[in-house]
Amino acid sequence: MKTPVGHLFLASSIALALSFGAVQTAFAHAHPKTETPAAGSTVDTSTKEVAIDFDEGLEPSFSSIVVTGATGKPVNDGRSTVAQSDDRHMVAALQPLSVGIYTVAWVAVAKDGHRTQGHYTFTVK
Repeated sequence: MKTPVGHLFLASSIALALSFGAVQTAFAHAHPKTETPAAGSTVDTSTKEVAIDFDEGLEPSFSSIVVTGATGKPVNDGRSTVAQSDDRHMVAALQPLSVGIYTVAWVAVAKDGHRTQGHYTFTVK
């Protein structure tokens, strides 16, 4: 036999489950979708920039890309640009690169304020 209390319990359970899904979506973190040069790739010539496309919009003031060579010294000026036309696209201009392995370290602060970070390497042949 179904009672009003049973219906109320079912309705509140469904509402609670839906609210957890909404909270998870509201607090998404920005993660890379594509990287240029790609992680683990080998390029034949020096690249002029590193570009990363994220799955969430970024806060430009708090997001960055730093590229370092084998000595650990930065090969970019530490400035990154988040495109005004697409706040999921961040670029860092590079000095001319010699043959070697380079590490890209990124920090992404999403529009909701959540911070993620990571790194990867690529090789210039």
